[in-house]
Amino acid sequence: MNKQVIICVGRQLGSGGHDIARMLALDFNAKYYDRELMNLAAKESGFSEKFFEQNDEQRGIFRSLFHLHAPHIGDNNLYNNDFSQESLFKFQSDAIKKAADEGSCVFVGRCADYVLRDRSNMVSVFITASLEFRIQQVMTKEHLDHAAARRFIEQRETTRASYYNYYTGKKWGSAASYDLCIDASILGLQATEKLIADFIRKRFGL
Repeated sequence: MNKQVIICVGRQLGSGGHDIARMLALDFNAKYYDRELMNLAAKESGFSEKFFEQNDEQRGIFRSLFHLHAPHIGDNNLYNNDFSQESLFKFQSDAIKKAADEGSCVFVGRCADYVLRDRSNMVSVFITASLEFRIQQVMTKEHLDHAAARRFIEQRETTRASYYNYYTGKKWGSAASYDLCIDASILGLQATEKLIADFIRKRFGL
């Protein structure tokens, strides 16, 4: 496939969105970016990757610990008391744009669909699943009981939705915010990926 395609995947916690995104990356011979974006953003900004990890998909000002202990690097004049989550978002957005310029890629979360909204070769997908399906996935992955897994999902998704809504002006998980929304618990992860891939190929004439 010679045509470049950019796939942005939003996902509910425990929905299998990461696995589907990886399968899409293989299917379209595209680079996969999830936590890798933080490494790219760190390189772009000159700051340690751990600061991006601590504030990953969270809205708000950096922890006070950041201001007390983060090292000053080079002549980066953005490092001062006004260095905020907005600065981190800009660094991460710049990393997303740079990665998208280099070839086909799949981005997971981090408002990539908004950052790349003007790209004609970008498609945005949201992966959902039934609550029970997601609870079972989180129970297995995080070694939690049923009640704890449900709380884990609710807390993380509240933070994730706040981050997305704040930076995009759209509503996280709402069908109007994406090109395609699909429940992975109905067909299973592999069949869901094939359906999404077929949608992308038809959309772009691949």
